[in-house]
Order: sequence, then structure tokens, then C-alpha cells
Amino acid sequence: MHIVAIGGSDAGISAALRAREIDAGTEVTVVVADAYPNFSICGIPYYVSGEVTHWRNLAHRSIADLEATGMQLRLDTRAQRIDVDAHKLLLVDSAGAEEYLSYDALVIGTGAVSARPPIDGLMGEGALGTDDGVHLLHSMGDTFAIMRTLEEASPASAVIVGAGYIGLEMAEALIARGLRVTQIEQLPEVLPTVDAELGTLVRAELVDHGVDVLTGTAVTRISRSSDDSAGRLQIDAVTGADVKVTRRADMVLVVVGVRPDSELAQRAGADRAANGAIVVDRQMRTNLESIFAAGDCVITHHRLLGITYLPLGTTAHKQGRVAGENALGASREFAGSLGTQVVKIFDMAASRTGLRDHEAIAAGYEPVSVDFEADDHKAYYPGSHRIRMRYTGDRRSGRLLGVQLFGHRHAEVAKRIDIAAVAIFNEMTVDEISDLDLSYTPPLGSPWDAVQGGAQAWMKAHATSV
Repeated sequence: MHIVAIGGSDAGISAALRAREIDAGTEVTVVVADAYPNFSICGIPYYVSGEVTHWRNLAHRSIADLEATGMQLRLDTRAQRIDVDAHKLLLVDSAGAEEYLSYDALVIGTGAVSARPPIDGLMGEGALGTDDGVHLLHSMGDTFAIMRTLEEASPASAVIVGAGYIGLEMAEALIARGLRVTQIEQLPEVLPTVDAELGTLVRAELVDHGVDVLTGTAVTRISRSSDDSAGRLQIDAVTGADVKVTRRADMVLVVVGVRPDSELAQRAGADRAANGAIVVDRQMRTNLESIFAAGDCVITHHRLLGITYLPLGTTAHKQGRVAGENALGASREFAGSLGTQVVKIFDMAASRTGLRDHEAIAAGYEPVSVDFEADDHKAYYPGSHRIRMRYTGDRRSGRLLGVQLFGHRHAEVAKRIDIAAVAIFNEMTVDEISDLDLSYTPPLGSPWDAVQGGAQAWMKAHATSV
């Protein structure tokens, strides 16, 4: 049997590894558009900052490691067309040579591409590019282009358009390199995947470390300034109150999210959602015979929301593993996502899992959200930090729906959001969080862990709100 995976990132490699793990006799080929299979895109900001000292360190596994598992890698090769009836894939290598590759089962893991907002100067004829110091960031190629600008042009200032996870991490990376950084976000607050109450705390951390933060502000134009002796870029924007804002900088980074890269699947006849994501079932099957899809190019099955789109590396790994197993004839199902995320912002960390109020209402719940603060460990032991929490539960059933946390990066925010994720995954009530047998020692925790304190605060508020 021959399984072909298109895409050398999380989903494609996970599918290939799982197939080889189950049946070492299965022939597995991974088609990779560039020369960087199994690289950590999430680690790019830390290479830019210098914390990761060499770009090769971003590889989860080396090419030799991957080939040692028995898979074949076709690097610098693009999948051009899928012949569904003939079970063949048209490949084009870096020299333009074409070749048909037969498959018994195909896994599409083409991922996502950077979203390009409708900004004058970013799109269309005459658009500014990397040679002008204007960058997107979603691939190793993008990374190398940014590093060339940093090392050859020695920019003193940068504007980052977008304040999501990558935008925040890149703000920290560029500050670490000594640049003056302005961050512009169109939505009312930074890190819009958490509620504004926590987003405000994230913004304060950015400002404390020298980032000039503009929220509720939409960039309208990026151009080369005509009256600037230094030849800097000019970034024109407008606030929600229709006030015009102008910034000048040596480089611009646009990171406003991604869109699914699904054109190859579409041309083959795959069903797609309204946003372009490939439609798959829980077994990662498409509507096309013997063709599976996984990762950032597909819809996400959410345990509380149903079908949505959540491009996350953790999700892509799991989906790819399911696809690789089922490509061999199994019937494993993707258990579903909760959108669990964590991000470091300088000395702090913010995390979330499950639903916020507006998401819970859309899903048919009656949410009650409660804010709470607790120490990460016993306050009498030196070095304790406060953790800000926001608990969301269903008024009718008491079921835990979502948790958001903000605290010092040493306060085990990631560990604690994972506790909440496990609870939501297993459909626990908020009250049942207090029954969990969690570890305790004064330097690391409390007899009632911080997450249990938050649950108890929600129960008190719920009792008075019923």
C-alpha cells in the first residue's frame, strides 16, 4: 500500500509517522513544497529574538530522522493536481519537471497561508514586498526574509499590524533585538481571543516593555515615505472615531491571521466551508474517495461549538495522526478541539480554553462568568505571583464551559489551563473541579489550587445568580 501526504508541517508529518508506526510495510511518501519538513512555525519568534540560536534548531526532527522512520521525502516539490479517479498526484519539482505519483490513500495537509488584509500598498500592482521591508510571517521562507532585513538593513523601528498570538510574540522578539515597536490592532483590544478584561492586562505588559500599542485602529495604507530623509515606510491608519494616525518605521510586519490553503483540494472537487476550509468528518475523510485532509486547511470539530475553524498546531498534530491511521483502513475519530492556547508576553502569560460568553450564547448555553484572583503558591513562600482568572459556566447545568488565565510566566499558567481543558473535555461541572486531587507543596501550590479557588468563586456567584 502507498500512502501519500501533501505537506511537510504538523498534519502531513503526523499522518506519515502514524502510518509507518502502525504498519512498517506501508510505503509512505511526503510531498513538501519547500526544503523544511517538520519545522516549528510556532518557534519562529524565538529564533528572531535570538533565544533559539540557529534556524535548524526549529526542526522537530531532522530530514535524516524522518527518513529513518521509513518515509520518503519529496522536498521542493509541489502537488499540482489530484486525479481522483486514477488515484494519481501530479508533482512539479523545483526545476519544473512534472511527474505523476500513484497513491492508494492521500492525506492533504496543505495548511494555511497568511491573510492579506485590504491595505493599500500590500496588494495589487506595485505592492510593497520583503525588499521594501514589508513582511508576512508563516513559513521558513518568510523567516529568512525577515532575518535578511534585520541583519542587512539594521532597522531601528518596526510596526506590527495585528496583535494576536504571533503579533505579540514578534513584538517581544523585536524589542529584544533593540527595535522600537509599534503594534496596531483593528479590534478594541490586543489578544482578541481572550476577553477585554484580560486583554487590557496584556496591553499593559506590552506598554511596560516599551511597545507603542494602538487598538481600535485599522491600517489603510503602507507606502514609502516621500518626505523622509531616512526613506522609512509610512503607515497610515484610522481609528474607530475616524481619527487619522500616521507612523513611520524601517520595517513592517503584517500578522493578522491565516486562511486555509485549500485550492488544490477544491480543484479536485473537495467540499469546502464558507471560509474555504476543506470539509472533513470526524475521521478526517473528505467527500473524495480515499482522500483525507487534516490541519490548518480543514474545518475543526469543536467539542462545544460543533463545526468551526481553529488553526492550531496541537490540533493539526492530532488530526494528522487520525488521518494517517484511517488511511490504513482504521476508523479512529478526532475527539475534538477546545481551542486551548497559551502565549508568553514578556514576563507574563495568557491562556484560554473552551468558550467565552458570546461563544457560549451562540452554542445555546446560558453562561455566567466570574473573575477571581489567587496566588500561584502559598504567599508565605517567597516568589508567589497572582493569577487573574475568568471562569465561565452554564447557569442551568453548572457545566464548566471556559476558563481564561493571566499571570506571571513562572506561575504555571499553562499547567493550570490544561487542568481546565481536561475538565471541559470530560464535561465536568464547575463544582466538580473542587473534587480533583491536585498536587500541593507550599513552594509550588496551595491545598486548594488556584483553579479550584476560581471554581469555588464561580459557585458562590452562581448561587446568588440563580
